[in-house]
Amino acid sequence: MRLSPVILTVVIASLAYSTPPDLAFSRLLPAAPALAAAMWPVLPTVLLGTVCLLLMIGLSLVFPDLGTWWTAAGIIAVTVAAAYGSHLRLERERTLFQVRLVADAAQQVVLSPLPRHIGGIEIESLYLAAAAEARIGGDFYEVVDTMYGVRLLIGDVRGKGLPAVGAAAAIVNAFREAAYDETDMVDIARRLDASSTRYNAAFPPEGPMERFATALLVEIPRGAGRVNILNCGHPPPLLLNRGRLRILEPAAPSPLLSLAELIGDHYSVDTFEFAPNDLLLLYTDGVAEARARDGEFFPLAAWMRRQPSTPPRELLAALHRDLVHHSRGRLDDDIAALAVRLREP
Repeated sequence: MRLSPVILTVVIASLAYSTPPDLAFSRLLPAAPALAAAMWPVLPTVLLGTVCLLLMIGLSLVFPDLGTWWTAAGIIAVTVAAAYGSHLRLERERTLFQVRLVADAAQQVVLSPLPRHIGGIEIESLYLAAAAEARIGGDFYEVVDTMYGVRLLIGDVRGKGLPAVGAAAAIVNAFREAAYDETDMVDIARRLDASSTRYNAAFPPEGPMERFATALLVEIPRGAGRVNILNCGHPPPLLLNRGRLRILEPAAPSPLLSLAELIGDHYSVDTFEFAPNDLLLLYTDGVAEARARDGEFFPLAAWMRRQPSTPPRELLAALHRDLVHHSRGRLDDDIAALAVRLREP
């Protein structure tokens, strides 16, 4: 691809030399510097335009009736325009690169690297942006090792861009403190809600829609053989136990973050069995709502039932592969997932 302007120049010059003059293939020479502007820096683009101009002069010596001056003027004009276009493209690429650096740094605040092993618990994470340009979004997760056990958080802020990342960072930072301090998961949820509400008050969303977040709090006490879950409007986790799948639905709904003042702060914690080698999958709605070209959603529950008892890393690698295959690489929403397995003692 990088050599295509040179190849185009050679092809046009060869046709112009080997065909009758009335076909006038030489008039296509301005296309070469125009193509170069899309992929080359300014100086190589100008040099290619100069080569095309010299080729045109050389062809005029062989075929005097080619209309050399008109074509030469076209080559000069296109080369000048192509050089300017190349300059603008490079400036935009530099700006985009800087913006992506800032976006990646902001995302790292929310999606910090997670430990793969905490005691006898294996943990793996997955994050996929909706598109190459959309490298930043409102999905978040965190894992901390506390005196009460391993505590996990996964959630999704409505919206995208830096405002959504700021809201997610406020929630994650509140969780990093509250998870160590609070004995009760309900108190953690209240602190997350308060942090989210304060952030939204300080940085109100644009437009009439409220900014809120779904969240899932998970606690795995050491040696207890159970998992405690507080679900704030988030997709329910999936638990795979020896080929049997359980969808861990909450017995009673808990309010979404930043909406507790509107609908009440009545939180509910559910307890489920969590045995060694069980696989627990936490995910954001982008996983279950990934669409194929015909509009069919990704069959997450059916997919999970087919999975063997595999390490979390292999489970998420398979999920990544099958999501991309199902959506043909066109994800409509960001995707975050955590896979957790309790190892044999």
